[in-house]
Amino acid sequence: MPDLAATDRLAAAIEERSALVGIVGLGYVGLPLALAFADAGFRVLGFDVDATKIERLERGESYVDHAPAERIAAHAADGRFAASGDFGRLGEADALLLCVPTPLTVQREPDVSYVVASAEAAARTLRPGQLVVLESTTYPGTTEELLRNVLETSGLACGSDFFLAYSPEREDPGNADYGTRDIPKVVGGVDTASGDLAAALYAAAVPAGVVRVSSARAAEATKLTENIFRGVNIALVNELKIVYERMGIDVWEVLDAAETKPFGFMRFDPGPGWGGHCIPIDPFYLSWKAREYGAAARFIELAGEINTAMPNHVVGKLQAALNERGKAVKGSRVLLLGLAYKRDVADPRESPAFEILDLLLGLGAEVAYHDPHVPVAPAMRNWPDLPELRSRQLTAELLATQDAVVIVTDHRAVDYELVREHAGLIVDTRGVLRGGAGPSVVPA
Repeated sequence: MPDLAATDRLAAAIEERSALVGIVGLGYVGLPLALAFADAGFRVLGFDVDATKIERLERGESYVDHAPAERIAAHAADGRFAASGDFGRLGEADALLLCVPTPLTVQREPDVSYVVASAEAAARTLRPGQLVVLESTTYPGTTEELLRNVLETSGLACGSDFFLAYSPEREDPGNADYGTRDIPKVVGGVDTASGDLAAALYAAAVPAGVVRVSSARAAEATKLTENIFRGVNIALVNELKIVYERMGIDVWEVLDAAETKPFGFMRFDPGPGWGGHCIPIDPFYLSWKAREYGAAARFIELAGEINTAMPNHVVGKLQAALNERGKAVKGSRVLLLGLAYKRDVADPRESPAFEILDLLLGLGAEVAYHDPHVPVAPAMRNWPDLPELRSRQLTAELLATQDAVVIVTDHRAVDYELVREHAGLIVDTRGVLRGGAGPSVVPA
């Protein structure tokens, strides 16, 4: 049975906005979440293992597009936000929200090592009355089984001494219409008291409201379902692009026409693959877990095959286009337009641009890139051997020296008319230059 006195104290602290909220992981999810709670009047203490992030936050700087520096500085000045690398202070928080990465291993299996490490750190300072909420995307059962077991090594019991819930992040970088406070929070507790407290906490900071589900497992499955839906539909239009191209049909024209139907159709656009931290990774958490129950998640696996094959498709289209002009990829100068995984963001995580870059380098091409949002190509876990590259200034002179330009990310800040006018060969993976583009543009 829950400690009713502890439950009442935490509930009262949440209602009065006197609860201290701890955020573990100050990245694309954790930092905007921290600001949302500070906006709502809570005191927030953020934690991260990256000392550089802590130093920048202490200077009032931001490294996340949708977490403005002025909000960070303002909340630091009013005492509502502070950042620390001292995980010995986790016990100070009344509620701990874990926003750490959940990548895949090279074998495409879940890597929950960051969740485990965060839970172990929390267990060392866990005290009665604390609420712990996992926000990282993961397979159903992670919170109730893995996280609970680690936290209970403290000697405290879940549901009576401390409280445990799951509430998936729903960030959409680059979408100005939906910030953290504008998106309803799905919440599921390991037990009723945990779910009640977590729901109350998020309701106090998220005006869009809370969607309460029956369990942490249901909340974990909700997040996976959202991303599987997107991943499968991206794979569908990527496959349709290839099929329709062979039939001489413009997939973009078809999508424009299909989109006019006011029901029964939701538009997804094809591209050079899939990217971001969610869609290329999260679906495989469910397909992996499904095998434990003797089930096969065939749609997920097939979507993965199609989407991960798209960079090879793009490079193949480039090879064919160069061959028609009497050139080999080896020795050709190729300019990639865009390294970020989606339009108008600086987020390069899991971007198909890096796979395309790696493939082209392997074929002997001389590759450069331009991205107005990514001035320096970061080191990438899946591509450790890529050379150091900096974004080149997009000029007529640069374009004229390139044997081919590949549009990978359709940033609005790029001058595509300049590209159209001065590039001799353009491989367009995003449909940017469709419609009267001329023979120099090859759709991919």
